Amino acid sequence: MVSFDTLVTRGGSKVNYADTSRERTIGLLIVISGVTAISFDALLIRLAQTTAWNVIFWRGIFTFLSLALVLVCTKGKKAFAPFQQVPKTAWTSAFLFGTGGIFFVTSVAFTSVANTVVIISSAPLFAALFTRLFRIELIPLRTWMAIVLAFCGVILVFAGSLGHGALLGDFIAVLTACNAGGNLTLLRRSPDLDRMGLVSVGGIVMAACVLPWAHPLQVSAQGFVYLMIMGLVQMPLALYLIAQSTRYLPSPEVSLFIIVETLLSPLWVWIVLGEVPPMMTYVGGTLIVVTLIGHSWMGMREIRRLRRVAAAEVQV
Repeated sequence: MVSFDTLVTRGGSKVNYADTSRERTIGLLIVISGVTAISFDALLIRLAQTTAWNVIFWRGIFTFLSLALVLVCTKGKKAFAPFQQVPKTAWTSAFLFGTGGIFFVTSVAFTSVANTVVIISSAPLFAALFTRLFRIELIPLRTWMAIVLAFCGVILVFAGSLGHGALLGDFIAVLTACNAGGNLTLLRRSPDLDRMGLVSVGGIVMAACVLPWAHPLQVSAQGFVYLMIMGLVQMPLALYLIAQSTRYLPSPEVSLFIIVETLLSPLWVWIVLGEVPPMMTYVGGTLIVVTLIGHSWMGMREIRRLRRVAAAEVQV
């Protein structure tokens, strides 16, 4: 596979850019598909109509079963090879997948869906900080600017929660964003690591962590169907696609695309359940989404410019 990043020295500065438009297009299609799939998550949680602990338990169990079955059928004894080859990285990522799922479901239980997904969109802040901290790749100025604006949007959402008893859920959403940013950065350092096995084991982590508080059998038949859809199809597919996109795109940029969920997830909940978020959530969400669009547009312009420069230097 062609590496996504090519390092160019120009005037003493180094810049990361996509070496082929095909690589970037593949990454964009994967991450957009993953984000669209994950946007149904909050709606399915609401429709299950059971405790957060029960949702987390069954979501984790079903995620493990579905992906483990695929792995065993396709790879046999090598199904969970990463846990033998690079155990430290594999177990850390699986743990982050598991705890991230716990944080998300818990946040939805204590605040509005819109607040949760808008705050999670601050994941680029943490992804960029971790990326820079571990010196994985350089972060362009446009990404830092986008992060600052996105963080301002998160502050607006918090402001709208004052007096509505939703601050706990908002705070847990911040933990979810931190978790996602850290995991995407970790995966960015290991592009050849099989993501499916990590997501699968992450499901067991989820279930094991909440087992003392869960009552798995106290779920209605209808709720169980929604939990099966979530755990067997929707979440494994979404998490796998988003994790896979880090093979082609930098982790901060992948995190930025997750912001698309801020539009879709509350939309599904509003259409089906009529849940209306606070006005400040709309304001903060609009700021974040506009920032994402502007960042992506500037990124494409920069990539085309650098490709032209590289082509000219090769000709010389």
